[in-house]
Amino acid sequence: MEWTAQTTTLFDCSSLLAKQGNLAADCCDSAVAPLTITHLSYDSRDVMPGTLFFCKGAHFEPEYLVKAVEAGAVAYVSEQDHAEYLKGAGIQAVPALLVREIRPAIARLAEFFYRGLTDQLTLIGFTGTKGKSTATYLLRAILDQWLIEQGKPNSAWLSSIENYDGVSCVRSLLTTQDVLELYGHFKNAVRSNIDYLTMEVSSQALKYGRTQAIPFEVAVFLNIGEDHISDIEHPSHEDYLASKLEIFKQSRVAIINRDCDEYERVLKAAGSCEKLLTFGCTDAADVVVSEIQATTQGLSFMVCSPEWQSRFTLPMAGQFNVENALAAIAAALALGVPLKHIQQGLASAEVSGRMQLIQGAPDKLIVVDYAHNKMSFEAVFASVAQEYPNRPIACVFGATGVKGLERRLDLPAVAVQYSDLIYLTEDDPLDEPLAQINEQIARVVREAGKTPRIIDDRSEAIERAIEDSPAGSVILVLGKGHETVMKRGKEAIPVPSDKERVETILSKLYQGDTRQ
Repeated sequence: MEWTAQTTTLFDCSSLLAKQGNLAADCCDSAVAPLTITHLSYDSRDVMPGTLFFCKGAHFEPEYLVKAVEAGAVAYVSEQDHAEYLKGAGIQAVPALLVREIRPAIARLAEFFYRGLTDQLTLIGFTGTKGKSTATYLLRAILDQWLIEQGKPNSAWLSSIENYDGVSCVRSLLTTQDVLELYGHFKNAVRSNIDYLTMEVSSQALKYGRTQAIPFEVAVFLNIGEDHISDIEHPSHEDYLASKLEIFKQSRVAIINRDCDEYERVLKAAGSCEKLLTFGCTDAADVVVSEIQATTQGLSFMVCSPEWQSRFTLPMAGQFNVENALAAIAAALALGVPLKHIQQGLASAEVSGRMQLIQGAPDKLIVVDYAHNKMSFEAVFASVAQEYPNRPIACVFGATGVKGLERRLDLPAVAVQYSDLIYLTEDDPLDEPLAQINEQIARVVREAGKTPRIIDDRSEAIERAIEDSPAGSVILVLGKGHETVMKRGKEAIPVPSDKERVETILSKLYQGDTRQ
């Protein structure tokens, strides 16, 4: 498939913003209105002749606009007039579209500039407090099995783990990228003849318009919890939930977890969609799971849908992952995927950093998981306790700096209920002192009558947990999962993933002894 940008002029852009009610002032005259726009960008490093440049972000500096103009930007969109700054830099008469709000302006102009592009893709979006990455990867595995048989390219995906669009496959630093990056991925997918793209859709992306006007064929609502409520994310649970529910306004098919909190509210919001499908453990759901069994290879369970009843296997630990698998099954049903491909996809699925069982420690079981909030902690610990009863549990975790402050109370409160050994360590401290974060967590552990071990270095903490735990232990390494950067201050420092850390430590400690 091929897609070519439609002819767009500065006048077109001005007219669209005016219709949107967002144009505060049009600082371009009739002489420049016919200017052809060939590229959109808010990154001065990504500018070419014909670019319409957006002055966006809390960290925007007028010097970025100067660099953009010098690189070929022909006009700019901004909430502020930068004519005097440009004049001081020796740049005269750059056309400007001044807007009341920059984010909706970007979304509207991107939708117009890339018109026709998303018509060539089937987009599936997963939203929820937990499980988005796993569900995205599970559906991706299902779709790829189906596409392989048809002789078509694999599907594309955008997640908090990595992004693949047919042209590149790179580690992700954000759950849902900003709007121009998203359209860039869509363009690559279309030009790579890809039919399906599955993506995580975060509440922040929905709240701030990163996915505005992007049409989802299927939108899946997994669950809702109390995470991400803070001064810099969502001020309240209501704001958090309302943001997530925005996804249904731009979706054709809604798929909802029948067992999630706020179900009636979610169901009402999904009423704007053409079709609705529910999944869950209750017979009231359209897609129902039963007979869940934990095995040495992973999980086995029965599923009954309106079309068939069959058994599935999933090569992962954690019974809560059955819910994610059920969401992927429901999405596959909505897309018309045959049963055999759904079964094959789930049986072969792998999700980096999600309930990964790592071999190599004699008489011990090590599980790496991305769990970093109350809901995911409760799910991981409860599942491990059920699947591996009467085995000692050691856990290694920390909490992020600055945001998600409730985790410093929630995470240790869950950990002390199940753990025999608790190791506190680094997990993206940002601009906050690590010692302060760990001490706040440790206080909760001590109040519960247990003694935490604080080890700032994450690899050392994991090694101590493996060495100190008794035979038969389950060692949970939680919080970072697949991530390969540690956020300290304003920097993202490259580090090994938790899986890589564990494998390196096991090689050092046991020198190839892989007895279990």
